[in-house]
Formats: sequence, structure tokens, C-alpha cells
Amino acid sequence: MTSADIPTLVVLAGGLGTRFGGGKQIAELPILGKTIMELSIEDAYKAGIRHVVLVINEAVRPAIENVILPRLPKPLKVDLAVQSVSMVPSRFEDIANKRMKPWGTGHALLCARSFVAGNAVVITADDYYGAGAYTQLFAHFCNIDQNTSEMAIVAYPLSQTMSELGGVNRGVCALSDNYLTQVHEYLNIRQADEGYIGIFDNQETPIKENSLASMTCWGVTQSLFDKLESQFELFLESHDSDVKKEYYLPDCIQHMINLNQASVRVYVAKDRWFGVTYKEELDSVAGKIYELRHG
Repeated sequence: MTSADIPTLVVLAGGLGTRFGGGKQIAELPILGKTIMELSIEDAYKAGIRHVVLVINEAVRPAIENVILPRLPKPLKVDLAVQSVSMVPSRFEDIANKRMKPWGTGHALLCARSFVAGNAVVITADDYYGAGAYTQLFAHFCNIDQNTSEMAIVAYPLSQTMSELGGVNRGVCALSDNYLTQVHEYLNIRQADEGYIGIFDNQETPIKENSLASMTCWGVTQSLFDKLESQFELFLESHDSDVKKEYYLPDCIQHMINLNQASVRVYVAKDRWFGVTYKEELDSVAGKIYELRHG
């Protein structure tokens, strides 16, 4: 792999953190004194990544520029891509003017397009994936033909993504020969007598205990960006009176799979996943990540 073929890390950090109370992507973890985003970038750097694009909202720019960027590895190239609700084709300006929250993960990655020349590893800022995820995706791009459209996902055992605070919403992966066929969105997943149970298509549905969950840890190719743009316009046309619905990255990837325009190799995560939704979870998550990294 030449330096030009090394994937870029794209961190989706443009969310408003409504349930958290704002600024979740810049919240430092107690004990560690760093944000989850910084830990993820450090892990990616150790795996061989040398370019990072942070997709942010304008409100957190000062904290990122003044506090977080100076703490990152010095040889790392970092670009900031601002995600704004106004960043839509001109014919959709009216609906953008009525919207408050970001357009979603598909739009967030689209905002990074001008900074990404080749393949990319895509994560969210408030999820901790463990060092193994980056070595797996880096190796994936080392081992495939650079002209292929084969993408990748690091998926996590559902059992390791559950919450002690109650049911969770997860995208449960369906596989065929280690390739992704579909991600099914389940709501309110809970432990059952055998495996798990969640709501799918408005019905309580059993989920196998060994199921894998998508936690937004993707390896994507340039072919995705063209599709992201065209699908975003179709999304806006379909929801031209809905100012709350979001444009999700997995929906676009699923569209490509359905049309045989891309394949997605599934790698089972080597490490635990940790995420933060509420401020009350910071201490607990910080302790677990500290133990994992320093235990």
C-alpha cells in the first residue's frame, strides 16, 4: 500500500448531543482526561492512518481547535469539515431553513467528501471501538484490489453492546459468507430467556444470541460518495415537507448492496464497544475504557 492508498479516518462529530445535554463529542472522560474521539484517533494512528477529517458543527469548533487538536499526534494531518443544515442543493433551501437538527450520518459523511481522496474509515465521535477495529479495516484496504468497490464493516457481538439501563436500539446484521446482506433496525432490544427480543416492523421479534450489531464502524470506498450525493437529493425530494427525518449512511450502503454496486465484508470486532448517551454514563464508561487500555 502506497501513502496515497492509506485510508483517511472520518470522524462524524457534528451531532448536537440532545440527550446528553450538548457537546458530547468534546466531553472529556474522567480518569483518562481525553475525549472518546481522541482515543479513537490515537488508535487509528497506531494502526497506520495519517489523515483525519473531523466532521463538526460550528458550535464545537473553538473547543476542538484550542483543546483537542493540540493533543493529537503531531505527524497527523487533520482537516475540519463543517456540517450545517444549510448545506443542501439550492433548490432545497426552503426546507433547510425550517430545519434545526443535522441531516444525519449520510449527510455528515457527504460533508467530508472534498477532503477524502481515496478509501476511508468512518466512525462516530461518541463511540469507542477499540484498537482492533482500525487494524482490521487498515488490513482490509491493504489486502483488496484498490480498484474494487469492496467495502467493510467491523460489527460487534450484540451481547457486548447492551445497556444496564434498559433496552437499546441496534442495527442487527444479516450475513452471507462473511458479507453483509442487510442491516435490520431493531428497537428496544432486551435480554430474553433465549437470546434477545426487540421490536422489528412494529412487532416483538426474537433475535439470536450470537447476532452482530452495526455500530457505525465502516470502511468505505470512493464509489460511495457519488451515491451519497445522488441519494441525498432523492431523500430531500421524498421528504420535502419533513424537517425531522434523517438521511442515514447505512441506507445508502444498503441501496448499493441491493443493486450489486458494492459488497461489504464483515469483520467481527476484536474488542469491546463502549458508547455514551447520557452524562451520567461518563464515569462508568471511562472506568471500563481505562481498564481496557491500562489493565
